[in-house]
Amino acid sequence: MERTEPWLRMIPIFADLEEAELNELGHGVRVRRVKKGAIIFVEGEPGDGVYFLHSGKVKIYKLMEDGREKILHFVNPGDVFAEILLFDEGNFPASAAALENSEIAVINNAEMRRILAANPQLAWRMLGIMSRRLRQAFIQVRDLAYRDVHSRLAAVLKDLAAEYGRSTDRGVRIELALSQQELANLVGASRETVARALSQFKKSGCLDTDQRYICVTDMEALEEWAEMA
Repeated sequence: MERTEPWLRMIPIFADLEEAELNELGHGVRVRRVKKGAIIFVEGEPGDGVYFLHSGKVKIYKLMEDGREKILHFVNPGDVFAEILLFDEGNFPASAAALENSEIAVINNAEMRRILAANPQLAWRMLGIMSRRLRQAFIQVRDLAYRDVHSRLAAVLKDLAAEYGRSTDRGVRIELALSQQELANLVGASRETVARALSQFKKSGCLDTDQRYICVTDMEALEEWAEMA
């Protein structure tokens, strides 16, 4: 059986656990290796565990009534996902798919609850994660209701630059390969509308594109677009 303690140590919320606790927790971990494009779980399916990403990248998304995909957020190595089922047993409220070849650890809900009960600080960290996700969901609902596509797209690109950006001589390059359709799924708009908005951003000089990568060349100008209603 593969030792998972080193994996768990790399997950921030487990970083302070004692070695004995990590060893014990490791016995309840299931490891899944999924290929790029693979579905990890589907909205509406019953879930029985908390997921942790060890390597790769995962997207969490919902399918809208018209069949379009709305990306809720990306999962990076060390992140927790599907944590809501830990306190609210039932079905997955969204779907998850691998954007890259990924390695995932799954811990049974009953085992995770036992660890949280024995480690109040760990429980607080988990609640903090859930609170940030809830805040993010409120912001997305607000933006869909009150912001136009240009403003939403600029805000998304600004956030992606903060999380995945790398400084270059041209500006901040977003080290996350996203198609126009994936950007549209993030923003909640059609691909054609996002393509027109990106073209306007390029003409205004606030960004440039390199294959599937975007470079923010004028962050202040992009922030101005994000602040427009």
